[in-house]
Amino acid sequence: MEIKKGSRLRNFHQAKWDEEVLFELHTPGERGMHIDQADAAIVDVVGDGLSSLPESLRRTAPPAFPEVGQMRITKHFLRLSQHTLGGDFNVDIGQGTCTVKYNPKINEVVARSPKAARIHPHQDESTVQGALEVIHNMDLIFREISGMDRFTLQPSSGSHAILVMASVMQKYHEVNGESHRDELITTIFSHPSDAAAAAVKGYKIITIYPDERGFPDLEALKAAVGPKMAGLFITNPEDIGIFNPRIDEFTKVVHDAGGLCGYDQANANGILGVTRAREAGFDLCFFNLHKTFGAPHGCGGPAAGAMGVVKKLEPFLPVPLVDKIDDRYTMNFDLPHTIGKTRQFWGVFPVILKSYAWIMSLGAEGLKEVSRIAVLNNNYLLKHITDIDGADSPYPGGLRRIEQVRYTWKKLFDETGIGTHDITLRMADFGFHLWSSHHPFVVPEPFTVEPTESYSKAELDEYLDGLRHVAEEARTEPETVKGAPYRSVVHQIDESWMDDPEKWAVTWRTYLKKHVNK
Repeated sequence: MEIKKGSRLRNFHQAKWDEEVLFELHTPGERGMHIDQADAAIVDVVGDGLSSLPESLRRTAPPAFPEVGQMRITKHFLRLSQHTLGGDFNVDIGQGTCTVKYNPKINEVVARSPKAARIHPHQDESTVQGALEVIHNMDLIFREISGMDRFTLQPSSGSHAILVMASVMQKYHEVNGESHRDELITTIFSHPSDAAAAAVKGYKIITIYPDERGFPDLEALKAAVGPKMAGLFITNPEDIGIFNPRIDEFTKVVHDAGGLCGYDQANANGILGVTRAREAGFDLCFFNLHKTFGAPHGCGGPAAGAMGVVKKLEPFLPVPLVDKIDDRYTMNFDLPHTIGKTRQFWGVFPVILKSYAWIMSLGAEGLKEVSRIAVLNNNYLLKHITDIDGADSPYPGGLRRIEQVRYTWKKLFDETGIGTHDITLRMADFGFHLWSSHHPFVVPEPFTVEPTESYSKAELDEYLDGLRHVAEEARTEPETVKGAPYRSVVHQIDESWMDDPEKWAVTWRTYLKKHVNK
């Protein structure tokens, strides 16, 4: 179907190269650069780098890295960069629940400064006072934003922060002689990692479903708590964009039964400066620096999670924490009930620095403005998407949302046979990303859109034109939608590989073994 006159859709087409895998470019003897042997004087001081290793750890042959000349390697990576959907994954409207937003490029420059990029975790703390000051200040900032009493910035991501919350919760109950508490409650529309990370720690998961209004069922929670319950992990706003107006009642029920409450704040983009974890009654919470606080999303760069606790849980946090003593910053490893270290070294400092720059440039009022615009943008899309014939927002119907909405194409699918997967692929032909939902699909034929504060009305209208165009194509040219994408680097793929361990190949050698050299 031709693009209608007046539509904001663009004649998009991705670059396409018949590009080999890097290992296929291997030509013995080619070099990008020659690395000289160390001078004898240097070897005399630091050694040859090999003699100190046990014989069992020494290679008998050089590693089988691809040998590629500099010109070919430069063109290879340039072509791969042109294969991406758009110029910057981090300015894409469609990645719902992941808060993919604009990340200021000046902050990338700051993080690449040698003062940040070249510090080493084994340096004496007297030589990294600036970095420790940033980490300490971020702790203070997040205390103010959340109401918690202490934060660790050691977690590698949001899901890792949930694992840290589960570890602290488990250790807390052990120390208090209640190791029998092995059940954790969550809700069906909380992020799946809330259940998954707790399950890794051995918790039995109890899932609460919505009541007749579409909110988490308080009566079901009351029935689920008991002497074996360790606590509650809940995303609020949930992954459908609903803020639970009775959240303080939920936390009271759990506390009255002896449990702890963990707040998954991955969806905090619409509530900054508006609500806080402490006032809702939570004992633990976390934020994603790589989403809400202006650093690239984890799939587009390294991630970081900030996990905070109330005072009684501070002794259980991972070490080290950063303390300020007089005018000096120091790493504190002396916590009586610490769960230990939860990752190598001290955290992902470049991400922490980018988020620090973003927060400091906005200030308290700026953070509130972020939330106001994110909510405004989201409800603008909610109004216009639900006006598209075939689209709806089922949970709960008729209510405004916070920062995102989980929609459904069920009506369109029932009438045309075109569903979320088809529309996702067709949207790529116009340079857009459309995300479906976490599996399993609780909402039928779902799609989740989170516009954040980063987009102008013109950009939102362009995205809406894309959805309208594809929804109309579904009714007039369904085979066109079924055959998409047409203007992407890769056409439709055989997804059976994703479910078949016999086909999985996470390394080049594994691929050769399974699919070439059988």
